[in-house]
Amino acid sequence: MRVKFAKQGNGEVAIVPRAEYERLKLIEREAEEDAGAARLVARAKKEIAGGQPLLPKAVADRLADGENPVRVLREFREMTQAELVVAVGITQGYLSDLETGKRKGPFVLHEKIARALGVPFDLLALIAVPLEQAEPDRFAKRKEIVREVRRQRGFRS
Repeated sequence: MRVKFAKQGNGEVAIVPRAEYERLKLIEREAEEDAGAARLVARAKKEIAGGQPLLPKAVADRLADGENPVRVLREFREMTQAELVVAVGITQGYLSDLETGKRKGPFVLHEKIARALGVPFDLLALIAVPLEQAEPDRFAKRKEIVREVRRQRGFRS
C-alpha cells in the first residue's frame, strides 16, 4: 500500500488509496459493532449477577416469533390464567383478551403483570399502550364529564 504524507496547517495528514480507506472504515464499523456487543454482554452478565432472570432459548424464540409475551411468560412461569388474574387483580376475560390480542393493556397493568411473573417490564413494554388507548370509552366518558363540570362552573372549554 502506498501512503503519501502531506503537511497542512493543522499538522501532517496521510493520504491513502480509496480502496484502503474503505477497508479501514469497514474494520472500524466491525470494531464498533464488537464493542456494542461487548457492552450488551457485560450488561447482561451484570443483570444476571444481580438476580435478573434468564430466559430459556425456547421462550426467547417464542417471543422473537411474535407470540404474545404475556402468554409466553405466564406459561414459562407455569402459572394458570386464574393464578395470574388473582395476582394482578383483573378478570380472566380481560387476561384472555390481552393474550389473544383482542385488547391492549395499559403500561400500569403490564408493570403489574411483569412483577407478578418476576420478569423485567421491558419484555412487556412493547405491547403496552397509554391508558387512553387501552380504555378509549372510559376516557371519552371522563372527558365528557369534565367538560360538563367545567360548563356548569362557568369555565370556557
